[in-house]
Amino acid sequence: MLIIKTIDAIQEHLGRCRDQGKTIALVPTMGGLHQGHLQLIDKAKSHADVVVASIFVNPTQFAPLEDLSNYPHRPEADKKGLMGRGTDVLFLPSVEQIYPKNQISGYEVGEIALLLCGKSRPTHFKGVAQVVSRLFDIVEPDVAVFGEKDYQQLQIIKQLIERQKRKITIATIGIVREDDGLAMSTRNKYLNTKERVLAPNFNQALRQAKSDYLGGMALNDVISRAKDSLGKPFELDYFEMLDANTLTQITTSSTDVIVISAVKLGLNRLIDNIVFRRLNV
Repeated sequence: MLIIKTIDAIQEHLGRCRDQGKTIALVPTMGGLHQGHLQLIDKAKSHADVVVASIFVNPTQFAPLEDLSNYPHRPEADKKGLMGRGTDVLFLPSVEQIYPKNQISGYEVGEIALLLCGKSRPTHFKGVAQVVSRLFDIVEPDVAVFGEKDYQQLQIIKQLIERQKRKITIATIGIVREDDGLAMSTRNKYLNTKERVLAPNFNQALRQAKSDYLGGMALNDVISRAKDSLGKPFELDYFEMLDANTLTQITTSSTDVIVISAVKLGLNRLIDNIVFRRLNV
């Protein structure tokens, strides 16, 4: 596995790969890798000849009071995991490489960024779009691979590619979970013992909401029951059931539904979702 830290070096290397007719897949990460991240590498290997993983803790997607300084930093473990999965290139740029002086940062992400996580984190998705766009400019991948846990982010990136008219295929993997149903996350390690025992109740609330909805319960009652089931110690950010293709209200023409939520458990913010097909549509 090559470890490359500068734009000039990675573009030179990938240029040689393209001259050999090889296709390139990009897996953008912020490090603190777990099995979910490593399954992204597996997906990338099935779609392209050369797999590039990037690790860059992006400052523009953190608000002033968020945990940028505390974000997990374990480069040696990350390198070992990526190498063991067959990653070809690890791109480790500095902030100066990604955001040189006078870098224009006017990234419009549309109305979708104002929903759900965007309500409590109003600058987050602008920062995500900014860094993803920069990585696309640098790597010029044929394929980019993302997980479906960050579902809203995934939809924003798809819109970004369409808006910028990029010829990049998006490949995804479903949410990778612990044995008890908790969605894998870099931040799960910060849950204390009591919180870790309670954390799977979050996914249980989503699964119950899906069951209630498919069983014919009225939508408002489904959501109300789910919110009540969480209760303390979960601090609810949002709990919604929406059209999975648009993240807008469910209509008679909606075919796929997403139950999607974010909560705070202790000092940790957890997100999760379940996508399913409506019955009798």
